[in-house]
Amino acid sequence: MAIDVQQNNPHWNFLLALDADLSQLSRYVEFDSRNFDSFSLELARLLLSAGSEVDVVAKQLCRALAANSKAESINSYRDEICKTYPQIPNFQVISPRFSLTLQPWDEWRKKSGVPFWWTAYNKVKHERHAHYDRANLKNALNAVAGLLVLVLFLYRQEATEGLLVPSPQILRVHDKHVTGFTAGEYYQGVWYKLDDR
Repeated sequence: MAIDVQQNNPHWNFLLALDADLSQLSRYVEFDSRNFDSFSLELARLLLSAGSEVDVVAKQLCRALAANSKAESINSYRDEICKTYPQIPNFQVISPRFSLTLQPWDEWRKKSGVPFWWTAYNKVKHERHAHYDRANLKNALNAVAGLLVLVLFLYRQEATEGLLVPSPQILRVHDKHVTGFTAGEYYQGVWYKLDDR
């Protein structure tokens, strides 16, 4: 029996796995501002997974923008990515189910800005014994939201053509970043608008 293999978007699939983990987590911790400082082993796992994937995707995005890119840190990622995509700091991610709006790259509006959740990711990664409380809901949600934004820009062509399927269930983009939807036999696709125009 033959197997038809089409293009696979591994970073989209990883994002969907983290989004599914958020869905499962929401059965135990309500995504409410009163719980934003709640921290746990599961939230640490989500923060570390999302932060690590952000590092990989940001590096790939920089290489896609300039094949000779040497970007290796959050500051160099910011400088290279925002030069081409200055709209990223203003990009909004929502969770309609929990009435949340996140702007995970907001700090990139400043020339030397670093997202608060990225700092938390590094503190939990390297100094967990002293900063375990930074593995909290607020940081985990923003890290996964930040990953969603970068993955959309990495897979820009597929995103604007509605080919990134299925759609995340917990985190989505703000309506202003959507131009339409398509329904297939087994999926619903979102046509993303990544330009400010």
